[in-house]
Amino acid sequence: MACQTENATVDAASEENPAQLVKLSPTPAAENIEAYFTILKGKNVALVVNQTSLVKQIHLADTLLRLGISIKKIFAPEHGFRGTADAGETVSDGIDTQTGLPVISLYGKNKKPSQEQLKDIEIVVFDIQDVGVRFYTYISTMHYVMEACAEEGIKLVVLDRPNPNGFYVDGPVLDTAFRSFVGMHPIPVVHGLTVGELATMINSEGWLKKGAQCNLEVIKCEKYQHKNRYSLPIKPSPNLPNDRAIELYPSLCFFEPTIVSVGRGTDTPFQIIGSPQHKAFYEFQFTPQSTPGANYPKHKGRVCYGKDLSSAPLEYKNSLFLTELIGFYKQTENKANFFTNADFFDLLAGTKQLRQQLTEGKTEEEIRESWILPLEKYNKLRNKYMLYE
Repeated sequence: MACQTENATVDAASEENPAQLVKLSPTPAAENIEAYFTILKGKNVALVVNQTSLVKQIHLADTLLRLGISIKKIFAPEHGFRGTADAGETVSDGIDTQTGLPVISLYGKNKKPSQEQLKDIEIVVFDIQDVGVRFYTYISTMHYVMEACAEEGIKLVVLDRPNPNGFYVDGPVLDTAFRSFVGMHPIPVVHGLTVGELATMINSEGWLKKGAQCNLEVIKCEKYQHKNRYSLPIKPSPNLPNDRAIELYPSLCFFEPTIVSVGRGTDTPFQIIGSPQHKAFYEFQFTPQSTPGANYPKHKGRVCYGKDLSSAPLEYKNSLFLTELIGFYKQTENKANFFTNADFFDLLAGTKQLRQQLTEGKTEEEIRESWILPLEKYNKLRNKYMLYE
């Protein structure tokens, strides 16, 4: 049950769910304009932004242009500048009709700003709402932007935002042999850092190309604490429409390279799961169709049978859970066909071990035990870079 406060809606804390849900109480760094205005004033600036880059209800680009900041171009991540492109869809360059600024895609073939694209740019500003999950590609875009800034001697300013999954750390730690755009750093699936904290870690740990460091400045959020659950005022991507989807995303994304749909092409993506092959086990059903942000959903037009997690109480709180993944795998008659892209599954996991554990019939407890020591090591590293309580 939620109690109302003047500036926030807060779920009553309990021993079962110690994290509190705070709506709009923390202030993203972008809204604290005084903290970075003088840094940008008189400089040629490029923005790495999308639809989440708001100063209250106004886009950062519009806000800075009105204040007289010289914005020269916009770099856009996966899903594009306005956040409408499907997952994995190539985002094209173009001109933003609202500002007239050139928009350069950093998703597709061009993931890293080139020397030519950064010509005459003095400062790059990164302001994108992340969800605190390793395979959510906005942090990979940030990595390449950091690398380009380091190579060109350009200052990077990260306007930090709260992490809606920042209250816990969980999942397998990435083996760098499985480094890809859906996992570039030796961190767990749920890493428990804001983008500003992660950028500082990347820089200081020498994870950029050839151990380079960029001239990085992080503008902190105000009134943010990791123990709080932050509710996003705008969806960070087309298929994460609400708090429940963001909460379930770290666990359900493992279904993407399998026969099981995560509800893309429905009103509740990343909140329902099922497939046509599981009719014998479940009564709940849904039929994916083409929708904005999910043009070609898995099992389009076919009835899928599975589970609705959109409002049901979850067995695991404040953790990544494998219950459903293990359950659907066991219920699949032809297990050889369960993984539709085994290599991509390994990239999401950051290791081949998780897929092997599933096929060997390991329990969730046995799988989680294999994460303990790597997570302990990571948490010691994380503590060095935390900017918030």
